[in-house]
Amino acid sequence: MSEHMTAKEKLTAHENTLKIENALRKMKNRDTSVQHDPSIYIDDNGKEFKTTERIIKSVTAPTDVIPTDEELFGNNGDLPNYKFLREHFKREGKLTQIQVLKIIKMATKIFESESNLLHIPSPVNVCGDVHGQFYDLCKLFEICGDPDKTSFLFLGDYVDRGSYSLEVLLLLYSMKINHPKTFTLLRGNHETKQMTQHFTFKSECLVKYSIDVYHESLKSFCALPIAAIMNKQFFCVHGGISKDIKYISDVDKINRFQVDFPSHGAFCDLMWSDPSNEFDNEPYGINNKVKDFSENYERGCSYMYSYNAVCQFLERNNLLSVIRAHQAQDKGYRMYKKTPTQQFPSVISLFSAPNYCGTYGNKAAVLKYDVTTMNIRQFSSQSEPYHLPNFMNVFTWSIPFVAERVCEILFSVLNICTDEELEMDTPLSKELARSLLEVQNENDRKRLYALMKSVSSSSTTSSATSSTSALTKSESNNSLSNSSRRSSSSALSLNKDKKSIQGSFDDENITKDNEGEVEDNKDVSKTLDNTALRKKILAIGRLSRMFHLLRQESEKVEQLRAYSGGLTLPKGVLINGSEEIDKQLSHFERVRLADLSNEAVPPTAEEQSQEEDDKYRRLWDRVVHEV
Repeated sequence: MSEHMTAKEKLTAHENTLKIENALRKMKNRDTSVQHDPSIYIDDNGKEFKTTERIIKSVTAPTDVIPTDEELFGNNGDLPNYKFLREHFKREGKLTQIQVLKIIKMATKIFESESNLLHIPSPVNVCGDVHGQFYDLCKLFEICGDPDKTSFLFLGDYVDRGSYSLEVLLLLYSMKINHPKTFTLLRGNHETKQMTQHFTFKSECLVKYSIDVYHESLKSFCALPIAAIMNKQFFCVHGGISKDIKYISDVDKINRFQVDFPSHGAFCDLMWSDPSNEFDNEPYGINNKVKDFSENYERGCSYMYSYNAVCQFLERNNLLSVIRAHQAQDKGYRMYKKTPTQQFPSVISLFSAPNYCGTYGNKAAVLKYDVTTMNIRQFSSQSEPYHLPNFMNVFTWSIPFVAERVCEILFSVLNICTDEELEMDTPLSKELARSLLEVQNENDRKRLYALMKSVSSSSTTSSATSSTSALTKSESNNSLSNSSRRSSSSALSLNKDKKSIQGSFDDENITKDNEGEVEDNKDVSKTLDNTALRKKILAIGRLSRMFHLLRQESEKVEQLRAYSGGLTLPKGVLINGSEEIDKQLSHFERVRLADLSNEAVPPTAEEQSQEEDDKYRRLWDRVVHEV
């Protein structure tokens, strides 16, 4: 064949041969040794896990030991031992209700003696939202040090969302009792009756202790200070500035001893306000067209403050920056646009709850400040014991699974007949035939047979299309003979509380003796129409599909509810069905956007009731449509 090739074709073939030989030579000399063990998995943080072994080989059982007053408060009974308490809570331990109330009351007494606006010297560690994430709080103290050796300033939001709000609160209060001057706790927007009822703190108190603990906690929230000046340079508050507060001295004019915040005004703004979404792009100056305070549509109350409003507030009060919390941050913190005069971030946002609500995937951050340096320390979330949503017990949680499996079993048991077998009539069992034979009267026998059919097919009455006639309790009692009552007492007992029993009378399915007499020792060829069995199979199948659908959607809804961190879902999620729910189950920014409705002021009780009714009505309509 090469004899018929042109010179150009021969040259091309020779070049291809050389390329193939070079490729084979390189493959032969390639290092085929394994560079990485495929049985080793490395996560995003560089931690290695062996896929051939369990990640968690054993789990320590929760302690059931209740500490004595001597262990918790010492021999003098004056100060709680917060180091002992921290280790006790790590083991999922509990206290007595008397001990819990004592700690809360001791902390409340200290809070009541403090002013609205505190003055904090440096050095100090400034911390943002904690939200009931106890094990992450323990990590925070590992990073920053013990309160014995360093000062702390917390900016509020200690409760709700997480499963350990009480543990967080009791640990922080115990530290405050031991170090009243160097351990400072400010109030956040979640430290109110309205928020704790709407989210998880109240239900947590009821599950773990009682309503008395919840009420005493509300009293302590009312006494918490609301702002602080750190090192005479930084205005520290949970939310932000207010248009009603020109000077920091105005903070002391607020009546903070309120269980809920007003819907507007200075107190509301300090807890609820946020920087505007275009804060970093806004101009500075009196003549700019940007509003200093605009409606906070994300929160449903208070304002969004502009860059210009913050700069004017800082200049007016001779301050360097505003340090606040209140908003989840992907990195755990955010430095906003610098001031024109000091060239220092005008606003610093801190968030100290890593992987917020178990879904955000965010880092947490703490600001460590002394006179000369300012450092941001980040940390990731820590493993913690799992809790079912809303502290649900495992039996309630498992009901949908059990119901679905039972329906599957029933469907499998009933679905053993072929279509041909269902078209045929099935002979009655000897026991059933004998019970019918005991009924001497032909009309009574008809009624008893119809009664048995109605009982057996009662689950499919909605799908039956044949005409039915009612057999009332009194009619059945009057028409059945004594012997028929004895033989059918179990069937009648199932229906004694019903107003009527519907049964289909099909004379063709009742084999009658021509002379009206039947002998017990003769074979009886009575048959049972398999239509009822066919309908029952279809009904159980529909019921199984309904349970399967409800369980799947319930799991998605509970997952999204957990993502949202509250008892309600983001508005509009259920309107567009399961596709919208699937779309919402995503990461930080999308989860944050889905969570915005839970970051707002909760609806009233009437609005919540109406929303729940609408939600279940839409879900039921969808289930009916699917089935």
